[in-house]
Amino acid sequence: MITAGDFRNGVTFEMDGNVMQVIEFQHVKPGKGAAFVRTKMKNVITGAVTETSFNPTAKFENATVDRRSMEYSYNDSGLYYFMDPESYELEPIDGHVLGDNFKFVKENMVCTVLSYKGKVFSVEPPFFVELEVTDTDPGFAGNTATNATKPATLETGAEIKVPLFIDKGEVIKIDTRTGEYLGRA
Repeated sequence: MITAGDFRNGVTFEMDGNVMQVIEFQHVKPGKGAAFVRTKMKNVITGAVTETSFNPTAKFENATVDRRSMEYSYNDSGLYYFMDPESYELEPIDGHVLGDNFKFVKENMVCTVLSYKGKVFSVEPPFFVELEVTDTDPGFAGNTATNATKPATLETGAEIKVPLFIDKGEVIKIDTRTGEYLGRA
């Protein structure tokens, strides 16, 4: 059990059958009246963010979210297969669980699989990946006064904006959280 007075950033707990994670918290002690805890929390399964105030003595069940590193193997008709590096067992995960940033993942990359009570609810790709540019328009550096960009298709099929000097066949580094070009690899 955890009380609202013990909330810290990143703490997960169960509330009304949902698993919530504290994003921000603030202990408020007004001059008149009882103290309370103002909390901004995220439902870890749906991603919805809500703000609520709690009595500091309110009690909640602890929720343990399992984080496992697994290697992405392949996909087959909507199922994505991840291999456990210790047991070498393949675990199928439904495609709707994967986020938009999964488009930067290629085979054999290690991802973090998040589950609660054995049910997988999210897959986090590595924060930074290096991918090859498979298609982009030819560009010429030096003709612009601003940071001009052009679209490029990567080996995973994802499209991002890259600077004009990037050519087809180059390997570039990408931040999967924002989908932005970081530099040449």
